[in-house]
Amino acid sequence: MLRCKDGYGIETNAGRRQERGLTTGTALALALTAGLSVANVYFAQPLLDQMAAAFSIPPAHAGLVVTLTQIGYGLGLIFLVPLGDLVDRRKLVIALTSLSAAALLVVAKANAKTVLMVAMAIVGLLAVNAQVAVAFAATQASSHERGKALGIVTSGVVIGILAARSIAGVLTDLGSWRTVYLTSAAVMVVITVLLGCVIPSLTPTAPNEGYLSSLRSMPILFLRDRVLLLRGILALLIFATFSAFWTTLVLPLSAAPFSYSHTEIGLFGLVGLAGAVAATFAGKLADRGHAQSTTGYSLVLLVLSWELIALLPQSIPTLLIGILLLDLSVQAVHVTNQSIILTRHPEASSRLVGGYMVFYSVGSAAGATTSTIAYSEAGWLGVSALGAAYSAAGLLVWILSLKFSVLHDGDIAFHGEPERRP
Repeated sequence: MLRCKDGYGIETNAGRRQERGLTTGTALALALTAGLSVANVYFAQPLLDQMAAAFSIPPAHAGLVVTLTQIGYGLGLIFLVPLGDLVDRRKLVIALTSLSAAALLVVAKANAKTVLMVAMAIVGLLAVNAQVAVAFAATQASSHERGKALGIVTSGVVIGILAARSIAGVLTDLGSWRTVYLTSAAVMVVITVLLGCVIPSLTPTAPNEGYLSSLRSMPILFLRDRVLLLRGILALLIFATFSAFWTTLVLPLSAAPFSYSHTEIGLFGLVGLAGAVAATFAGKLADRGHAQSTTGYSLVLLVLSWELIALLPQSIPTLLIGILLLDLSVQAVHVTNQSIILTRHPEASSRLVGGYMVFYSVGSAAGATTSTIAYSEAGWLGVSALGAAYSAAGLLVWILSLKFSVLHDGDIAFHGEPERRP
């Protein structure tokens, strides 16, 4: 009989969890959970043609599969992620993981279009488990290692997003699109068991707050705290540029003179895995008090990356360097954003993550929509100009928010953010 220890959460006489830090095993388990959860949202993108053919969905309506998944994800950010402040996150993570396995199985076995669409929406809804895992890591980690912990879990998210397309392509070649979801369902079952063995119980940070009150507090937190609002705006802009690139990359690469297959195009995502390295490194810098300079330098690199990306018709190697810089920059700002916002209101970490990711979702949707329009009107140069504009807007917002004062360690003070000293 398998016996699993509950973890490291301890209750004091006052009923508050003592800070013990996040173990490596727990961090890796959360990173794995977050990575596969978010991958479940992206598996469908390279499979749309096969899924549409299986259910006689017209090509013009095939994108509805992805759209419903994203809608479910957005609803989950608003209605599920805040639960992490009200209940034991261990139970929440395990419940969402096991339910995801069931939803993925329904997708794999679906024999009607309606069943497929509803199941995909539920898969998206439950994929916010990735954000519950992020909040879990931020709460469990000691204050001086919070950025590092966020970097590790975010690395899992980065790998999940970028590897999803490649994994889906390989599994489809070995079987069919249903093989992808069957495999993912099986892995989620294994992860459910792993989580039960590894992650600790956590006392809710706001156990006495009602669910509806918790939902109402999400927008209030961002509207009343200018640091949160600005970091949300930065998230919107960096993920608009990120989405603009990855949504339209398939269009020039699948056309002449390249004519790459979907599997070959999926391999470009592997270059972006360097963003996982950036996530970990940026988290460590945030722990050392360099969050602002990390943000500034990363946004400059993000703008510069589009100069290389714009050269796609002439040079694939230059494109690869541009992808590397783009993903490094986006993930560095992303982790730094989360490190800052979760430090400001630790008692509302789940709500902060959920609210922050709403900005992320809006930016991703805006980038995807506007980039396809830009490509149809002006080709790849139009997409590059759009991506550079989003990136420059992010840099401009950051510059305008500064107090123009310098901290003792060389960092630039951010308006409204307390100085952090080592």
